[in-house]
Amino acid sequence: MKIWSKVITALKGATNEVGEAIADNNALRILDQEIREASDQLQHSKTQLASIMAKHKLATHKCTELQDKIAEYEAYAIKALEQGNKALAKEVAGKIADYETQLGSDQELEKSFAESVSCLKKAIAESESNLRRLKQQVDTVKATESVQKAQESCAARHSGVNSKMATATDSLERIKRRQAERAAQMEAASEIAGDTVEADLQSKLKAAGITKDSSDAHAVLERLKAKQKSPA
Repeated sequence: MKIWSKVITALKGATNEVGEAIADNNALRILDQEIREASDQLQHSKTQLASIMAKHKLATHKCTELQDKIAEYEAYAIKALEQGNKALAKEVAGKIADYETQLGSDQELEKSFAESVSCLKKAIAESESNLRRLKQQVDTVKATESVQKAQESCAARHSGVNSKMATATDSLERIKRRQAERAAQMEAASEIAGDTVEADLQSKLKAAGITKDSSDAHAVLERLKAKQKSPA
């Protein structure tokens, strides 16, 4: 059981390593996608803000209309009172009370919309600022990535050039050695040919009686006689 547990742990570790390697190799692509998703979410928030602002505007307009209605019916109630028509004045007052109740409810709604608009505007402004900074950092990262890849490529090419130069140098040295050997062989052949010609000439001179062999017995005897006659 312990062995299987270790195997499972090793497989999990390998899976994590593969996942991390994939994430590292696709880091910029993943980053771009995350930024696109953030931009989409921000755009969705702006759409929601526009909808809430429209509702806030309608609520404000409705509150203004109710306030105008209240002011209008208050004027009617005052005229009814001035005419001594208390029943009509009371009826108008009831209508005013209904308008005021509705106004209170609509003002609460208008206030809620106003707070939502304020919060959303603040959140969107912060998100836009963060996204803008993030995009700037991504541009910097991409530029750095491009420079580093160019440097790696240049280093690889330079390494290849050095390798080719070393190979070329070896080839050149081999050619030089081969040429030196060939030159030595030709020089030796020339010397051998010269010696052969010289030997042939000496042979011809001896045959003609012009020169004598230094190792000839007669020559040796003559040399010894001359040595005997010379004073000690």
